Amino acid sequence: MDEQRYAARERARALARESLARGDALGWFEELYREAGGASSRVPWADGEGHPLLREWLAAHGASLRGARALVVGCGLGEDAEELARAGARVSAFDVAPTAVAWCARLWPNSAVEYSTANLLSPPAHWRAAFDFVLEIYTLQALPAELREQAARNMAQCLDTGGRLLAVARAREPHEPLGELPWPLVRGEIERFAEFGLRQRELEDLAGVGDPPTRHWRALFQRA
Repeated sequence: MDEQRYAARERARALARESLARGDALGWFEELYREAGGASSRVPWADGEGHPLLREWLAAHGASLRGARALVVGCGLGEDAEELARAGARVSAFDVAPTAVAWCARLWPNSAVEYSTANLLSPPAHWRAAFDFVLEIYTLQALPAELREQAARNMAQCLDTGGRLLAVARAREPHEPLGELPWPLVRGEIERFAEFGLRQRELEDLAGVGDPPTRHWRALFQRA
């Protein structure tokens, strides 16, 4: 990891600690994007392209998304949403940070993606059972443990019958240290989607993903 990326990650962690100390689990996202001032190098998860585990999955399964109604959770600067749109999905993408959503509009002026500001912990009622595909990358692990169940339930409820949810997160074993944000998830946390009416179709345990190389989960669930 280069020095600039390391500094961006440390700043994000500092903002998160301050926000959590105030009892605000989500406020730091807007603070980070606003403080970045339009410089994507100051957003630690902004890579300029879709996540490699999403791109790999789309290379094998992207054809199944043509015409599908897709929702991207915590879209950030929109790279993953744009990957899904290129695969032919009809994409809605949201972030809790208004500055991130406005940034997406500038980055992708000709995009077919519908970007909006929304809170995963209280999503719009009309999203319930409204999507064929939901994409979740790194959102759960950026939330305190006590909020993850509610967040996972809300994502699952966005799926229509037969809809699929693809989740990607950093991974750890229960005996391993929790570490710093973004907190890696244990297997039981990534499998929690199955508690909310979804059936687990795949769970991959993948080593050496990202910079620095890190163990990841990639899981696929489906609503019956």
